[in-house]
Amino acid sequence: MNTATLTPEILKTKQHFQILDGLRGVAALAIVVFHFMEMVYLPDKNFIAHGFLAVDFFFCLSGFVIAYAYDDRIGKMGIREFFKSRLIRLHPLVVFGSVIGLLAFLFDPFGGDPGAYSAGKIALIFLCSILIIPFPVITERSFNNFGLNAPAWSLFWEYIANIVYALVLCRLNRRYLVVLCAISACTLFYASQHAGGSLLGGWDGKSFWDGCARISYSFLAGMIIYRYNLIIKNKLGFLGLAVLLLLAFILPYSKWNWLTEPAVVLFYFPLLISLGAGTKLSEGIKKLCVFSGNISYPLYMTHYMVIWMFMNYNIAHKPDTTQLVLIIVAGTILLVGFAYLVMVLYDIPVRKYLARKRIKQ
Repeated sequence: MNTATLTPEILKTKQHFQILDGLRGVAALAIVVFHFMEMVYLPDKNFIAHGFLAVDFFFCLSGFVIAYAYDDRIGKMGIREFFKSRLIRLHPLVVFGSVIGLLAFLFDPFGGDPGAYSAGKIALIFLCSILIIPFPVITERSFNNFGLNAPAWSLFWEYIANIVYALVLCRLNRRYLVVLCAISACTLFYASQHAGGSLLGGWDGKSFWDGCARISYSFLAGMIIYRYNLIIKNKLGFLGLAVLLLLAFILPYSKWNWLTEPAVVLFYFPLLISLGAGTKLSEGIKKLCVFSGNISYPLYMTHYMVIWMFMNYNIAHKPDTTQLVLIIVAGTILLVGFAYLVMVLYDIPVRKYLARKRIKQ
């Protein structure tokens, strides 16, 4: 489709489900705390040992939001413009996260070994990071698929899901979506069993395909919620749903993980999204939900540089429990503040500039 035929109505973002936006922020905070905690404690000692499931919640929410936002207009705007919309929304922070990740890798005051890598290899690692190409080569970072900014592994699969949506899923009858979702559920359960009873995979070279299993089910489930209008009217509100979401992350780590983790992803998260889309937002909580939603993606994509520095600090200095609590609480607050600055000073201005340039083409 020629950009000259684009209208403001086609490009205009639809009204948000603000409570779902708010829940995205809660999930982002949970994953930050989880990443701090996993650097110190084994899962059975970690009070938020299932915080990594926030990614599956993101995937399910993404499927719902993409279907809601684009099902009725992707035919008018065309695949090319759809991809432009997604790149403008997602990629500025992919680049920013790569830049600060590179700086943290080179100048970490608490450890790391950048000298073990040639300048050419570091340049290649950085290039793969900004182009969101998995490249698991940094040994001391457990061969993370994205050694400069670990959370980018989920963005890689988000991009893949967006491509599949534009090429296939947006045109697929909803009954076939259900069939694909059922197959994906089996694949997800298999991935959990193959990994020893956990869904904590997708982030490194060994578990790369677990990421495919995780997004396949959740993204399709989110789409199905929208396509079948599986929205449950309720009075739980944002605070009630935030508590229910947090319960999934603080679920006790046990021998039943092989069952509880898939159950949370297969049933509980889709239920929360159905409830979130159907509950009412009180006026007093509205600003909190808007802020929480706005800050969620910048926080997710900028926090991990600090996590790796924290890991090296913990290894070198072995702080006691009181110090750890202070570091994690203060670190989380500061990371939220940093994410807000990144959003206001970088992400929003860059996206506005790219959107204006797109219209003028």
